[in-house]
Amino acid sequence: MQRRAFLALALPAALAACGADNKWASDDSLMRARYVTDGPPSITLFTVIGIPRGEGGHSALMINGSQRVIYDPAGSWEHPAIPERRDVLYGITPNFKNFYIDYHARSTYWVAEDTVEVPLAVADAAIRAVEQQGASNKSFCAVNTGKALGRVPGFEGAPTGFSPLKLRQWFLARPGVTSRRHMDGDPANNHDVLLRQKGGAVTGYGRDGQLHVMR
Repeated sequence: MQRRAFLALALPAALAACGADNKWASDDSLMRARYVTDGPPSITLFTVIGIPRGEGGHSALMINGSQRVIYDPAGSWEHPAIPERRDVLYGITPNFKNFYIDYHARSTYWVAEDTVEVPLAVADAAIRAVEQQGASNKSFCAVNTGKALGRVPGFEGAPTGFSPLKLRQWFLARPGVTSRRHMDGDPANNHDVLLRQKGGAVTGYGRDGQLHVMR
């Protein structure tokens, strides 16, 4: 399966080695990007898991509260339309959520999407927690995801070690968690594909179920 066209403007990077970052998008760009879903407030843990050995490659959170954001500590995914401030990505529409997942899912990794519904106040507390966590050093994705979760009511005691798999095991023990598994046979290295697709812009799904770009 070829990499979907909405990978057009992401920058390539290795998944297993999370990279440090400290971007600071302007207040205006965050306000313009703000996206609110119709769905219930929730906290989602994304875990990138290696194939075939099952090692944990990355941890991230998607929080659906008064707005929807992704906390991508030391992550490598980015897009010109998505402002980032200290590892928090704003403006996570359905297209960009799928973009994020598909960027990580490939022949050598699959993505676990584990979600628990929470009160709006808890979701907003989670957004504040990830905003306060600050930029993460390389390989600290699970550590800082656990630290941020531990400051959220109902998620106290989240593990803060370096293992995305142990963090996921703890999260799965929360009441009411639902899970999805995302797999994709795309090549392990998407660098060349991204270069070929450079210059596209996300427009939406077509009837073929694929995300399309406008050039």
